[in-house]
Amino acid sequence: MAATLITGAKVWDGLADGPGERRDVLVEGDRIRRIGTDVEAPQGAEVIDLSGHTLTPGFMDCHTHVTVTPDIVSAFTKSPAAMALWSLPVLRTLLMNGFTTVRDLMCTDVGYGIVDLRDAIEAGLVDGPRMLVAPHLISARGGHGDFSTALAGQYQGSPPPLELAAADGCAEIRTRVRQEVRAGADWIKFGATGGFSSPGDDPGQTTYSQEEMTALVAAAADLGVPATPHCYGDEGARRAVRAGVRSIEHANLASAETLKMIEDSGVFVVPTQYTVIDDARNAFEEHHWKGVPAFKPRKFQKYQKALLDSAENLAASEVKIAFGTDAGMFPHGDNWREFPMMVSNGIAPVRALKAATSVAADLLGLDDLGVIAEGKIADLVAMPGDPFTDIQATGRVDFVMKQGTLHKRPDPGTDR
Repeated sequence: MAATLITGAKVWDGLADGPGERRDVLVEGDRIRRIGTDVEAPQGAEVIDLSGHTLTPGFMDCHTHVTVTPDIVSAFTKSPAAMALWSLPVLRTLLMNGFTTVRDLMCTDVGYGIVDLRDAIEAGLVDGPRMLVAPHLISARGGHGDFSTALAGQYQGSPPPLELAAADGCAEIRTRVRQEVRAGADWIKFGATGGFSSPGDDPGQTTYSQEEMTALVAAAADLGVPATPHCYGDEGARRAVRAGVRSIEHANLASAETLKMIEDSGVFVVPTQYTVIDDARNAFEEHHWKGVPAFKPRKFQKYQKALLDSAENLAASEVKIAFGTDAGMFPHGDNWREFPMMVSNGIAPVRALKAATSVAADLLGLDDLGVIAEGKIADLVAMPGDPFTDIQATGRVDFVMKQGTLHKRPDPGTDR
């Protein structure tokens, strides 16, 4: 059994409230076998010196779109096979950023290519993070996931490919849920509200009734699959909590009262602040919106104060925050920037780091991941410096191990 002894690094286990001490970590096969001081390397083991580094559990991004690019319209010009091929360097980029696990919440493939990608990674055919997937966004017609709203009026009448997973009414919604699960979905995602990047709706609008949301979540639960909504506004979040969702994506317009409701229910929030709050801060900066459709800055101008207030309220709450970025809506290689954005909004560095490790693993139901402990799967990343005092260190990951396999090692010439 292949063995690797990692020495010299400060080891943060994903649970402690501060940085750990220097420890040795012995990996055998795909598991962490021993953690301690002066651990002896087995015969034939590779020894890697990470002096000057902080070793953490592998990061998890709980909200990605690996087959999507910021030019989302281009997705409709690619075949499912082309979309999968274009995503291969994206997967490699995410892994090299230290993200050994991602949850992908919607592709624009009318089929289920994202399921095939997940399975190819699991089989070792493709290099990338392990994936959990919600293939399509189940959406009310005219809601955030009805892409026909992006077309000229004469084309809105029908093209079925652009409806993807459109569904109205409890019966049709249940059918859509069952189709997604039948095709291999790990999660069900649905549109509870409108969005900022879609032209035909508003992020404050609630696009499914309480009855419809409850039916959707129940249909998923019957098949053993958790559900999560795309959701910005207050009423959408409240309905989603009542329906029994496991997490809420975004929640960037949630009031303090609604955040307390979410907190009390034990529902996770994945706030995707890097993309949303940056746009909110620059809502009235003309240069920020160069080349962007006019509807988008108008929405951010309308909701700027509510977005910034909600970010402040989230930091002050005890809501279970899980790390997620919406990567794909911006270049995937920038997904690590969610860490400093969270910290700039008042979220403590340790809370941000837990959001991407132990809390993310809790959300995703991955009991063997998210922590560094003997017997757990060896998903490990390291970065020079200390992210507890310099959160920008999360953008300097130079050691990545996924399930005991080394994917990125530090350059021996790197200044540590």
